[in-house]
Amino acid sequence: VEFLYCDLASMKSIRQFVQQFKAKNCPLHVLVNNAGVMLVPERKTEDGFEEHFGLNYLGHFLLTNLLLDTLKQSGTHSHNARIITVSSATHYVGKLHLNDLQSRCSYSPHGAYAQSKLALVLFTYRLQHLLTANGSHVTANVVDPGVVNTELYKHVFWVVKVAKWMTAWLFFKTPEEGASTTIYAAVSPEMEGAGGCYLYNEERTKSADVAYDEELQRRLWTESCKMVGISDKSCRVP
Repeated sequence: VEFLYCDLASMKSIRQFVQQFKAKNCPLHVLVNNAGVMLVPERKTEDGFEEHFGLNYLGHFLLTNLLLDTLKQSGTHSHNARIITVSSATHYVGKLHLNDLQSRCSYSPHGAYAQSKLALVLFTYRLQHLLTANGSHVTANVVDPGVVNTELYKHVFWVVKVAKWMTAWLFFKTPEEGASTTIYAAVSPEMEGAGGCYLYNEERTKSADVAYDEELQRRLWTESCKMVGISDKSCRVP
């Protein structure tokens, strides 16, 4: 196992990481987008992005796009390279505010978190459409890990923390259990060649209706390219 440092809240760090990884000339068969913060107070990343949107979504959007060429070169007809992005059931109540993606008008930790998780689902579906249109041997799927007992909840109200401490053993998944669907998406033979799926408890399920809005997917993708400073090659794909 070899580790390379990457701060998903920093566009500079992401670019440096990709440069270091590519210098190793290694194939890339599985990319898991799993970093995240939840319900943090209003604050910005070093690039000026609202933290939920900047770290949870834009960081993964840039990382994935910068690694796409390597993923495409690594996948084959019989063994596709796989991109797995971790979202949340919170995306079901999320609303994408294209005119205010940074939540500047009115900040809500819950709203900002839910929006970032909805953006990840929209991104995955659009990415799979582009991969299929280009005939790439790469699949993209999105995962809901469920309610997992991790440090992600450190910014919730103290009452919720107490309730979590008392009931986690009964209602929360362990980190190992929470990782199972991500691992399933990454290595299961059943998922070979399957993309554009929303997975929960190792089963394909339906995401929020709004996530299937192809026009919204396209608009978010184009805006995301502008925000992270990469060219929108998808303009050439219907």
